[in-house]
Amino acid sequence: MDNQAMQLTNERWQAIMNNDKSYDNIFIYAVKSTGICCRPSCNSRDPKKENVLIFNNADEAISAGFRPCKRCKPGGIRLPDEEWIIQMKEYIEGNYHEAITLEILADVCHGSPYHLQRTFKRITGLTPAEYIQQVRMSHAMRELETTDKSVAEVGFAAGFPNTPYFITLFKKKTGQTPKQYQKTRMEV
Repeated sequence: MDNQAMQLTNERWQAIMNNDKSYDNIFIYAVKSTGICCRPSCNSRDPKKENVLIFNNADEAISAGFRPCKRCKPGGIRLPDEEWIIQMKEYIEGNYHEAITLEILADVCHGSPYHLQRTFKRITGLTPAEYIQQVRMSHAMRELETTDKSVAEVGFAAGFPNTPYFITLFKKKTGQTPKQYQKTRMEV
């Protein structure tokens, strides 16, 4: 636990769970699993209690390595868009095999779906959905190159919802079916 972090009392926990605005100038909470710090009134997804650290203010949380939330802007500090995109990409790359919607991404990264979509596209040139697809495709290609798993297993492990969709998309992107790609890579 960080030296600056204070105790998570039941009162503070209840303030976080109830999004209690009256505690906003009393403490800031940070979530270890996301690396984000928020005001108690932040309307983001409820954190797991064991991941929460309490700080006197946003500066303390930031100096302990946490980033300010895009949604509630603790201490009036705003996370630069570029850092926000890095945060989104890290989440996508760590969870590509799961269902990721714009709403889930916005919730996890503390922003609105609309703003997230626009900002992501402006900075990366891709929509979040296109980026997710790109990450999944690169993981599938690596699996096809290095294992003899079935096309269905590879597609599912990479987060594609069904095998026909995976095969169609793979062929569109590479010019080969996953099986053809795997065969040519395994022969090398």
